[in-house]
Amino acid sequence: MIYGNPADKTVDDQAIAAFNEAYGERAGALPPVAIVIAAYNEEGAIGPVIEALPAEVCGLATTAIVVADGCADGTVKEALAADAMVCDVPVNRGQGAALRLGYRLAREGGASYIITTDADGQYNPAEMDRVLAPVVAGEADFVTGSRRLGSQETKDVIRRSGVRFFAGTISMLTGQKVSDTTFGLRAMRAEVTGAVRLEQPQYQASELLIGVITHGYKVAEVPATIHRRRVGESKKGQNPLYGLHLPGVNNLFYGARFARVVYGTWWRERQRAGQTEASARAEAAELTEVPELTEVPERIDPAGQSGSAGSSSGTARSGPVDSAARANGSGPGSVEASASSAAAGLAAPVDPAKRT
Repeated sequence: MIYGNPADKTVDDQAIAAFNEAYGERAGALPPVAIVIAAYNEEGAIGPVIEALPAEVCGLATTAIVVADGCADGTVKEALAADAMVCDVPVNRGQGAALRLGYRLAREGGASYIITTDADGQYNPAEMDRVLAPVVAGEADFVTGSRRLGSQETKDVIRRSGVRFFAGTISMLTGQKVSDTTFGLRAMRAEVTGAVRLEQPQYQASELLIGVITHGYKVAEVPATIHRRRVGESKKGQNPLYGLHLPGVNNLFYGARFARVVYGTWWRERQRAGQTEASARAEAAELTEVPELTEVPERIDPAGQSGSAGSSSGTARSGPVDSAARANGSGPGSVEASASSAAAGLAAPVDPAKRT
């Protein structure tokens, strides 16, 4: 896991230590599929969500990991009563930070696959098979549901327009066709989450998606459904002005913050890719570099016999050139043989450095 802020790692380390202490061996022996849910004050919603989760997805056993992100209500108690594994973080940092911690718990616990869903019941657990299937089959490393390929209940024109706008933006920036960048029902190989940099505390959906694409992982989308929230209220885009909750205004603030994350993440990943390519070129250049050959001047000894410098008799003394020639299979003392061998080494193909 790559952390941008050491303080985040400290909080996560402490939370993981408490989680491991609470669950003992179970924390390190998770089933193949971990369903990770980030929750913040979702009392009344989280219980039914957990109870509706399937015991198996694609024929693989599952477990639910709920990261309670500084909850001040009965979310933790309700999740425990529904038989979820709960990681209770004392401070509220945001959905992105909570999911990042959940990914790490799943990876370090031995899960092979991770599925994410929201704590508010907007996603259909029956669609988890469809989302995970391409990953299990090896057809993709990361799969996200798409409301535009499936269906959505919302009539919010601003939100619908925002989904289209950001899908087009990320598709243009990354070269990967994407129709829905913020869908919460996703599936991935567990190790994928440890290879990308995740530092956004809130709007992590786009950061993870862009990171996965720019690292060269196979990404796919499947049709899925998003329902209206039936319990509680959305946490997205809240508090543009303290205590003021106007849907249109909140959506605009959400869009502005989301845009900042999209462009910031894309630029960061572009810089990282450039540095990786530069390092690869430098390494390739070092592998193809040929050492210079030192020419040995000819001299005439007092007896009138010609020979190389450093030779006092008819038998040549072993030197750097002789050693290089013998190492290359040419006769001792043959400068031409050494040069030919070095040229052959330069012509040999060198495997290009692999990108992560």
